[in-house]
Amino acid sequence: MSKTNPGHFFEDFQLGQELVHATPRTVTEGDGALYTALYGSRFAVSSSAEFARALGFRGAPLDDFLVFHVVFGKTVPDISLNAVANLGYARGRFGVPVYAGDTIRTTSRVIGLKETSSGKTGVVYVNSVGTNQLGEVVCDYVRWVMVHKRDPQTPAPDPVVPDLPERVGPEDLYVPEDLRLAGYDLELAGSPHLWEDYAPGERIDHVDGMTLEEAEHMMATRLWQNTAKVHFNQFEQAGGRFGRRLVYGGHVISLARALSFNGLGNAFRVAAINAGAHANPSFAGDTVHAWSEVLEAAPVPGRDDVGALRLRTVATKDRPCATFPHKDTDGRFLPEVVLDLDYWVLMPRHAALG
Repeated sequence: MSKTNPGHFFEDFQLGQELVHATPRTVTEGDGALYTALYGSRFAVSSSAEFARALGFRGAPLDDFLVFHVVFGKTVPDISLNAVANLGYARGRFGVPVYAGDTIRTTSRVIGLKETSSGKTGVVYVNSVGTNQLGEVVCDYVRWVMVHKRDPQTPAPDPVVPDLPERVGPEDLYVPEDLRLAGYDLELAGSPHLWEDYAPGERIDHVDGMTLEEAEHMMATRLWQNTAKVHFNQFEQAGGRFGRRLVYGGHVISLARALSFNGLGNAFRVAAINAGAHANPSFAGDTVHAWSEVLEAAPVPGRDDVGALRLRTVATKDRPCATFPHKDTDGRFLPEVVLDLDYWVLMPRHAALG
């Protein structure tokens, strides 16, 4: 009997299957420092313990997408080790803040299965939940991934595709109970623009670009303990479709979020992921740019000091975003587009600052 884990193939998944992922991870201040080194994020709440404490946090919470990467990385050996591609996200919600010293673990449940028309692969839908050492939810999301079949002749299960919402409702966004925004310092945050200053339909070019480096995307993949071969095994990828390692899609998400500081500096917390697509592959040497469109501006029920902005952030490679297009006339992503992410952020309102 083999003692190694070859990963799950499509026919190994069953509807309703519960997966308890190995290797809980205690996150540290070192993780936060490495995250800054990799992406250059400048949001004040996760950069300054004093700034965060003034708002009611017990210290600087770790970046929300750092938490997402840790939760996601736990799932890879069981869900996407034999993946062709990660296809999308939905119904993602961030829960209680995560601080250095917290321990994160992840479980997943299979909620959908559908063989592809080729008969060689299938799409697996999973709901993954990350919790801290107290059992509190830190991140809860759905993703779907195309996975190889071990044997194309294996009969396909009856297709089940879950009915997923277009977006997380503003009433379902988690706002920390102790959050007090009267102490929010606009000068230290680096932006004068608050929730009321953004309007649906507005588009923001985040101006800056950041070039992907081989060493950095490899370090990030290992940091999140992501074992997907397409990201770190050049020996196997040399003969594959692209002949080189793909950059982990979450790496691009974090770069786009970091770039969005220039124009959205007071979006102090990511609250939810409504949808997302890794439109085209990214490789070392590509330069990532980003722009965002405001899709909705929603008040947070029961709060007059914080509002929610629903954003669509599009990241491109080797194409500045001044002209903003991302799809052709047939509605297909342009080849330069690498990310299309629909998500909610929290932002102070003018009432909070008097």
